Amino acid sequence: MALDGGFLRHLKREIEEKLLGGRIDKIHQPNREELVVSFRTRESAYKLLLSTRANSARVHFTTVPLENPKQPPMLCMLLRKKLQGAKLIGLRQPGLERLLHFDFDTVNELGDHVTLTLTIEIMGRYSNVILWEEGGKIIDALKRVDAEMSSQRLVLPGLSYQLPPPQNKLCLLDCTVPEVTEAVRAIPGDMELSKALLLVLQGVSPVVCRELQHQVGRGKDVFIKEMGEEEEFRLGYFCQKLKDTLEQVSGKPHMAVNRQKKPMDFSFLEIRQYGTAAVTYEEESFSQLLDRFYLEKDQLERMRVREQDLLRLLSNASERLARKINNQKAELDQCAQREALRVAGDLLSANLYRIPKGASLVELPDFYEEGEPLRTIKLDPALNPTQNAQKYYKEYRKAKTAEEKLNQQIGLAQKELEYLDTVFDALSRATTAQDLAEIRAELGEQGYVRVLRSKKEKPAALGEPLKFQVTDGFTVLVGRNNRQNDKLTLKTARNQDIWFHTKNIPGSHTVLITEGKEPTPQAMTEAAVLAARHSKAKDSSQVPVDYTQVRNVNKPQGAKPGMVIYVNYKTLFVDPNAGVGETKSE
Repeated sequence: MALDGGFLRHLKREIEEKLLGGRIDKIHQPNREELVVSFRTRESAYKLLLSTRANSARVHFTTVPLENPKQPPMLCMLLRKKLQGAKLIGLRQPGLERLLHFDFDTVNELGDHVTLTLTIEIMGRYSNVILWEEGGKIIDALKRVDAEMSSQRLVLPGLSYQLPPPQNKLCLLDCTVPEVTEAVRAIPGDMELSKALLLVLQGVSPVVCRELQHQVGRGKDVFIKEMGEEEEFRLGYFCQKLKDTLEQVSGKPHMAVNRQKKPMDFSFLEIRQYGTAAVTYEEESFSQLLDRFYLEKDQLERMRVREQDLLRLLSNASERLARKINNQKAELDQCAQREALRVAGDLLSANLYRIPKGASLVELPDFYEEGEPLRTIKLDPALNPTQNAQKYYKEYRKAKTAEEKLNQQIGLAQKELEYLDTVFDALSRATTAQDLAEIRAELGEQGYVRVLRSKKEKPAALGEPLKFQVTDGFTVLVGRNNRQNDKLTLKTARNQDIWFHTKNIPGSHTVLITEGKEPTPQAMTEAAVLAARHSKAKDSSQVPVDYTQVRNVNKPQGAKPGMVIYVNYKTLFVDPNAGVGETKSE
């Protein structure tokens, strides 16, 4: 799945064909790990994404809109100063290394033409983007590396740029195929061919090595010590094909997706190793392939970074409530013994004449039990019998009052915990900065987040719910968060519309707009599927979804956002992954 040197070589050709001679128009830094560089050429305008994320480092053209911070980071401002209007004059890749040098012709402060190089290094968690000038002096980097982080290679302004340490591997652009087969044969031990190729060849990913083994062994596993003449011949043949593909840059962008239509792998070769477990598609371009492959993954990653503070706040609040509930339940267990206090008071009151003054305990017949067995009761020697009896009655009343208060407090804490679960669920489904802003505003209104807002600044406007067009032409609206849920159910929906919600599971309010018509069973089922899909139970197989007319849904006075009560409902059991004939518009 990693972007290897061979794939990067094809990307280099794709970028050269469109951008060489173009000029930088804008530079944005959406987050600390990504840069978006906008180019304009005589033919068109392009956006180039440079990502240094540990699990998705890459460079390619993108059409995915990214939200930028209101205040650009310092590096972004420096790049704008140095590269705004710069002309791309060259693109270099040393061998099959996973790095690209973008050479720009630009004008410095003195009006002289100088060459600046922007290098992207794709090396997992060590990926970086570095700007350096002629002579190799580093101007700055997306990730600065000091002596505490690495003792081998420093990346700091003012130091000389050095290539990453070379790997002791063969590059198919510089070596012969017999050298490759000989190196494979020389590996000690009985190793799988794919792993041996990974050790020997530079710039090829595991998926390419597995594909070579698949072709050599005709779909069977191949071990280097068991290879015969035929396998060696086939290895040489397919290595030569790979060498020709890399030299001529003639590969095609292929992506393998599983049966759930989720991307599995990509390569510049056709992927056949998965057999019937996957389907391979050929995309129009290498950039389009990467955009599609990483779209969902990157979106989730970007949101995780932005929502960290909210997740931390919700986690702390939930843990605090859970501890409070456990402590109160422990106190409640103690209150359950209050009847013994009342009985002790009754026994003392009925036997005052039999209790000597100054006694520390007394044995009295328990007339509440059959046979009146003797019960031992502790006494305070400093109190007379009457005062001891009153003391037990007082402790009984105190325990009874405490039980009532504790039950009330536990109920309130459990409701608050349920509310936080709904916020957690909304946060897990947030996809835009607007969604996060609405959740943050909601938590601010409830006192969980301190909101600092000037008098002139207006609160963030509430966005629109998700809108789906299901089978039979009915419209379904789905709230994105609790505030939208309230607006959708209590203001937008009409009495005859059908309201859906997962049974006793945090999720979105979902409304099937009927417009006075009788909804079809298919539309009802699909609306229930959407309600389950936008809930905490989205990964389950059978989810209970309650439904009723909107007229039967009410919000108790003082209830938290999104919390409602409903009556006269029925329940459907649906699979959230079931197909829904929907068209979505947000």
